[in-house]
Amino acid sequence: MLKKNYSKTGKSCRVTFKLPSEVEAESVHLCGDFNEWSPTENPMKQLKDGSYSITLSLEPGQSYRFRYLLDGKRWENDWDADAYVANQYGSEDSLITV
Repeated sequence: MLKKNYSKTGKSCRVTFKLPSEVEAESVHLCGDFNEWSPTENPMKQLKDGSYSITLSLEPGQSYRFRYLLDGKRWENDWDADAYVANQYGSEDSLITV
């Protein structure tokens, strides 16, 4: 799930990324263009219902590729992404436009 909240000035957008508990992971990190695909920079918090969530401020007027890294070894896309684009590894990245 993706939720976008734009500031009143429109100069920033707080995006909440949420992954359901069905992914069955011990840890989840959000990786993408906004953090140079760091596997450690944006750990997601596990909520009481078992889902994972994180909120980031992103610059509007841009599109960002991203994926979720589960347990440091398994990639998962966000099926509510705005689009999907092929990557250099033969799979697809999720795309969000803010």
